[in-house]
Formats: sequence, C-alpha cells, structure tokens
Amino acid sequence: MNEKYAPAEVEAAAHAHWAQPLWNGHNAYRVTEDQSKPKFYACSMLPYPSGKLHMGHVRNYTINDMLARQLRMKGMNVLMPMGWDAFGLPAENAAMKNKVPPAAWTYSNIAHMKGQMQAMGLAIDWSREVATCTPQYYKWNQWLFLKMLEAGIAERRTQVVNWDPVDQTVLANEQVIDGKGWRSGAVVEKREIPGYYLKITQYAEELLSAVNNPDDPQYLAGWPERVRLMQENWIGKSEGVRFAFTHDIRGADGALIGDGRMWVFTTRADTIMGVTFCAVAPEHPLAAHAAASNPAVAAFIAECAQGGTTEAELATQDKKGVATGLTVTHPLTGAAVDVWVGNYVLMGYGDGAVMGVPAHDERDFAFARKYGLAIQQVVAADGETFSTDAWADWYGDKQRAVCVNSGVLDGLPHKAAVSKVAELLAAKALGEKKTTWRLRDWGVSRQRYWGTPIPIIHCDDHGAVPVPEKDLPVVLPEDCIPDGSGNPLNKRADFLNVPCPVCGKPSRRETDTLDTFVDSSWYFMRYCDPTNAEAMVADGTQYWMGDTAGHPGMDQYIGGIEHAILHLLYARFWTKVMRDLGLVKVSEPFTKLLTQGMVLNHIYSRRSDKGGIEYFWPHEVEDIRDDAGKVTQARVKADGSLVDYEGVGTMSKSKNNGVDPQALIDQYGADTARLFVMFASPPEQTLEWNDAGVEGAHRFLKRVWGFGAKNAALLQRATSSNLSGATLRPEAATLRREVHLVLRQVSHDFDRMQYNTVVSGCMKLLNALEGFKADGSDGDTATLCEGMSVLLRALYPACPHITHALWAELGFAQAVGDLLDAPWPAVDEAALVQDQISLVLQISGKTRGALSVPAAADKAAIEAAALASPEFAKFSEGKAAKKVIVVPGRLVNVVV
Repeated sequence: MNEKYAPAEVEAAAHAHWAQPLWNGHNAYRVTEDQSKPKFYACSMLPYPSGKLHMGHVRNYTINDMLARQLRMKGMNVLMPMGWDAFGLPAENAAMKNKVPPAAWTYSNIAHMKGQMQAMGLAIDWSREVATCTPQYYKWNQWLFLKMLEAGIAERRTQVVNWDPVDQTVLANEQVIDGKGWRSGAVVEKREIPGYYLKITQYAEELLSAVNNPDDPQYLAGWPERVRLMQENWIGKSEGVRFAFTHDIRGADGALIGDGRMWVFTTRADTIMGVTFCAVAPEHPLAAHAAASNPAVAAFIAECAQGGTTEAELATQDKKGVATGLTVTHPLTGAAVDVWVGNYVLMGYGDGAVMGVPAHDERDFAFARKYGLAIQQVVAADGETFSTDAWADWYGDKQRAVCVNSGVLDGLPHKAAVSKVAELLAAKALGEKKTTWRLRDWGVSRQRYWGTPIPIIHCDDHGAVPVPEKDLPVVLPEDCIPDGSGNPLNKRADFLNVPCPVCGKPSRRETDTLDTFVDSSWYFMRYCDPTNAEAMVADGTQYWMGDTAGHPGMDQYIGGIEHAILHLLYARFWTKVMRDLGLVKVSEPFTKLLTQGMVLNHIYSRRSDKGGIEYFWPHEVEDIRDDAGKVTQARVKADGSLVDYEGVGTMSKSKNNGVDPQALIDQYGADTARLFVMFASPPEQTLEWNDAGVEGAHRFLKRVWGFGAKNAALLQRATSSNLSGATLRPEAATLRREVHLVLRQVSHDFDRMQYNTVVSGCMKLLNALEGFKADGSDGDTATLCEGMSVLLRALYPACPHITHALWAELGFAQAVGDLLDAPWPAVDEAALVQDQISLVLQISGKTRGALSVPAAADKAAIEAAALASPEFAKFSEGKAAKKVIVVPGRLVNVVV
C-alpha cells in the first residue's frame, strides 16, 4: 500500500466503490423498506440551493452521516435522504440581478451543491431526492390545500401586507428598510388584500400539550427543552378576562360603533382599577372615527401605515401614540377613560384594543411617562415601595402581590382577584373569563412568482373556484424573469386565462403562490414515497414514519436552532392535518430533535473615512495580543496597517469570515473537514473555526494512515480470531484493556450523539496502538490487529474514506466484509478485568513512585507490599513506619 496518505486518491476510490451495484443490485446507500431489520429514519433539514455549501451544512450533514453509518453497522435499516427547499425570494432577487429565470438559477445551484455533498462522502440515498420547485412535488401541496379547503381548514379572507406603490408588489417584512421598499425606495403602504389562511389555531391546544405536558402520550421528550419552550411561548396560551368598556360613540350613520362596546383582553384583571387610559390599533373602528375629524389622528394613522406588520417589529420599535379625544366608560368604576391610538397595538391580536395600566405594565409605564398620563398603583407587595419615577420588576409580579386602592378587591391575591373581577363583570354582562392564544392562523398567500401556484380560478359568476383535482398540478411557467414590477404571472396570458371549471366562462387564475414554509412542512414524508405519482404518501411513509419502539414519527431530525419555531410548528401542524385527513397515522413528525450549533469565525474590519466598513479575511491579518494573550487588534500582513478585531461571529461572505468547504476538501480531503467539525465542539454547541485545528485533524489522519502502512504486513496476516485461547503478555493485556475501555466509552458517546468525544476516543486508541511494542508473537499480533479493527470501525462514521481504504488494504474486508456493513465491535468484558493494579506510592505524603499489586489484594497485603518496596527503603531514611494509609484503587501512603 501507499506509505503516504493521499486524500484525493483515497476518496475517489471510495466513491467509485460505493457507486458500484454491489449491494443487492444497487449502490451502497440505496435503501428499501426491509421488514427484517429495525428501521431508523435520520434526516437533516433540507437546504436552500443558494449555490454553495457552507461549513454549517458540512457540520449538519456530517452529524447525520455519523449517526446513519454507525446505526447501519449495528444492523439497522437506516434512511438518510436529501432534497432542496427550492422555491423562495432569493431566487427572484438573483433572477433580477442576473437576468435569468429563477428556475435556471435554482437547478444550476442544485447540481453544484449536490456535487459538493457527494464529495463529502455522505451516505445519502439519492434515489429519493426531491426538489420542491418541481411539479411532481408541488402537485401535492396543491392537492392537500384543496383538501383543506374542503375540510374548512383553509379559507379565504383579507390580510394586511406591505405594498410598494412603485414596484407594484407586496414586500416581505425583511424587504422593508426604514419604512421604504428595498428596491424602489418608495414609502411602503399597508394594504388589506384577500388571501388564504390555514387554521392552525384549531390545533393550538394539541400543539401546546405536546411541548409542555409530560403526561401527553405525544410529549416531545426527545426535543431540547429550550425548543419546547420556544414553541410554547410562540403558541402563547393566556388565561384571563375579556371585557368591554362601554361608550356612546356613534358613526356617520348614527349607529353605535361596535354596539357601544370596546372589547379588551387581559391576563391581569386584578389590576383593572389601575386603568388610566386605553389604546387601540390604528385600524380600529374608533381610530378611524377619530381620524375623520381630527387631523393629528389621521396623520398618525398614516404614519403607522408605513411601519412593519409583524409583532416582532412592533415589539422593538419606539412606542408612540396620539390622543383621539374620545372616552370610554370603565365597567366597574364608571369613570371616563381616554382613548389613544398606539402604534404598538395590533388589530389582528385580540380585539385590537388594550387597557393601559401604567403602574403594573412596563410598556404602559413607559407610554404613560412619555405622554404624562396618570400612573395609579393598585397592587402592592410586602417590603416593597412603589414609585412613579422608575419601573421595578415587582410591579408586575402577580405571585406575591395583593390588590390595593381597588375597593372590593383590596387584599385579594392575583387569582382570587381575577375571579372576583370576572364575577363582577359577568353580573353586568360586560365580561367573562376567557382563554386566548398568541398563535394566529397561518397566512399562506404570497404575492410572488417563484412558489407553488395556488390552485384557484376566479370567475365573475362563481367567485374563487378550486381547480379540479384531475387538472393538478397547476404548473408554474419556469421561463419568467422577474423585473421588480410586480408578479410576472400577471403578464402571462397563457397562465392567466382559463375557463371557469363550473360554467366554462373566461376566467383568471390566481397568481398568488403559497408560502415556502408549505414546501418544508412535509418534504420528509415525500422522501418516503418520492416517485409515487398516484398518492401524496403511501406504504413507504407508513414504514419510515411508523412506530419504532413505541415512538412514532421520524426517529431523528437535525437542523439549526433558527428553525426552532415556525418551520417545526408548521411541520407539526401539517402532520396533524394529514393525520386527520387519513393520510398518515402519526400525530407528531419528529421523535428526536438535535439543533446543532452555528459555525463561527473571527471578524476583522476597518471603518473608512466616509463611514463604510471594510472586512478582512482572517488569513490576511495577524493578531495583536495584550499581556493576557487576548486579541485586541490585528495587523494586515500586506502593509502592516491596523484593523479592528470584532470577536467571533457566524460565518458570512459579507464579513469575509466564511470558509469554503470545497477549498478545504481540495487541500486536505473531505475526511479532514468532517473530522474537524465533529471534534472541535459538541454538536449542540457553537463551533469556533480554527485553522490550526484543521491542520491538527489532518495530521491525525496521516498518523492513522502511517500506522496502518507501517504495520501492514503484520496486520494483513493476522485476524482477531487468533485471540481465542491465546496467552497474552501483560503489555498485550494492558493494550486490550485500554482498547475495550475506550470502545465502551465511544459506544456510549455514539448513543448520546456526543461525536466530539467519539473522535477523542479514536485519538486515544491510536495513541495506545502506537505505544504498543509487538514482539511478533501470535498474541501480540492478534491484539494489535483487534485494536486496529476497533479503531477503524470507531473512526469510520466520521472519516469513511480513509477507514474504507485501510480496512481493505489491511485485509479486514476479506476477513470480515465491507466496512460499510461490518458489525459494530462488542466490548469484551473479560478484557477489562485486571490482574494487577497500580497505586500511587507516597512516603509521608510525598509521591515517590507507583506500587503494583494484585487486583484482589486486601489492605494488609497492600500495606506489606508498600513496606517492602525499594521506595520505602530509600525515602524512609531508616525510620520505622508510624502508620500506613490505603485509599482503595488509588494510593497508599506510608507515614514515618
């Protein structure tokens, strides 16, 4: 064999081997539904085909690959598929920039990224590949959407969107910058337009129970606690009181607006006596009424119409408001309460109005201080002093506070006070206890081109008519090039003009497309039946997503924490809908979830005289450190100029701190890239890039290869079966014990997916093998052979190419079979039994050497051995021992 490690040659040969039809007539990673083996479905979140893999991809997919390969060695039928989340706005932006159709850009990127994945040696079953932009895939998006319409889970209603009046298009929230369109610079307007919604709120209780109720049979115990909490908070179940402030405000038609009631919801009904103002959303009927006669209110509402539409945006923006001049009546005190319009109140949440209790709500406190509104304390806590000068956390602490200045409520704790308020309001027919949810129905209409066409035809006589099932899929034209002037589908007569399915009259297709979260909500099920043209899911899905040891659903899902809320929530909802429509049997899609940490790298920058920022690649600079070794600045290698060090951050091309996986593979090989990203950090934690660490990983693999090459002749003529009945030298027995101790730990670490310590275990194995001096006897040779066999199998899931080559070169493939399906090594408990143990030997508390004694030696025998040792004779200086202290298994101390 080649004495030097040549990664390019090794990896090319491995790929060629795995591509051969040697495994039941297909290539190495083709998987079928095999009832004779326990199944395991391991899936990484599918990538967006941006054009290049980044190191986050390498880390994610290597985690999955290690899991899949090791479980296959353990005799399981393992599925590891891959696909492409191929629709979306970036493709449209690239199309405008490059003047090519999004389809051409997307398919080109898919081909390139697939090649990069194959170069990594991932055990992907490419026969199951899906791209969400193909009609064969999105046909089923459309089909299930129509089924949801039939079941009442989908419906058409109005939605508030960001509208660019120049580009004549709806903008995503991220395309609105400082209230203006990202391309046109035009002031963005809020518009209310029709769209389709999926009623995820119907499943709110079930979605919540699985993340916060351990007694629920569907409880997601295999998910990280923080992800369950994020889901719980997003669903946002709140128990409180909904009640009305009455008024006699009448509209232009003379009728009472809202029947004379302005409804609010609160979880803090115990603070109702502290209401000093109310705030309504800019779209609230009372705000519109005030704007008709108050120019200041009208101007403020127009200003609000230029802001964002999401709760997250409203939470971070400056809280502003304007008084309407209107008042409503407090339902319990009868006092007049001023009504304000607030930019932080959302019409789509609750009733579009909130009660303002500045003394006990931090947001209301800030608003009241800003506009000089009254702040009235109605809750107190023992030992605390209330002040209107600054907010204190205890003001809103409902656990230890009681009502004050609240009449009949005085002295009541939170829960009792809420019940009393509900009782008083019910008696006036003005309120009741109610449960509300932060979760809102999922608006799936997108006024963009590159997405799944919504299968609706608009007829003047029959309205919105579903496309007949026989006419699916509604195929998206792939030759459009967006130019920023709105959805190009509106200019495609061949797409737009169709007959009404009901009456045959000329009608018009819907040009909105579905939210791309729809594509990623079920792709993992399509992997199971990727070519089935007759059904969305079939027998393959029942097998791979079926019951495994009492845990139905995918066995292991892997992806970034950034998808912890919406993607996972929508996938859970979609699965429940498919269950209720009789398509699947599972209620939760993912049994276990691993959210891998981000890959970080150092950031170096310099601000120009004009205020711009120039970023430098880490290899372009050298660090400047302080006396403590901390990096404070850096110096550009080319000219010696100084730059700022910003610390570490997520890899990004814009900040010149990314690492190209392909360049890394070209220089060191895929196995080095894989080994480094697994060794540098536990999978769930962030990984800080380190060029020296990459070089260290490569040196380790060269050592592994070198050890195999050096001992090739010895290993090629030996098999581990020689150990049977062999008498081992103490040194060989020690090596076997070390090998099996490490194997036991590595096996445990594989089970808990702590792959960084798996790699460190492999390093320990190599150190032990390199330190063993074989004497050529059968026992030594067999021990060395067994140790190398364990090392190659333990290292294989992380570094499949080099281990495949060594396995074949050293004769293991001929003796045991291909490494891909070699059995996972079993720990030999007999090898762990020690005949002799080594204890630290101390004389009067000072370590003077080691004492070797039989493992079964009792205290008396250990004391006698210590007193008879040459170390005692040397360091006791002829003095008698006063006492001997034995710490079992650790040390013996002779006190003189």
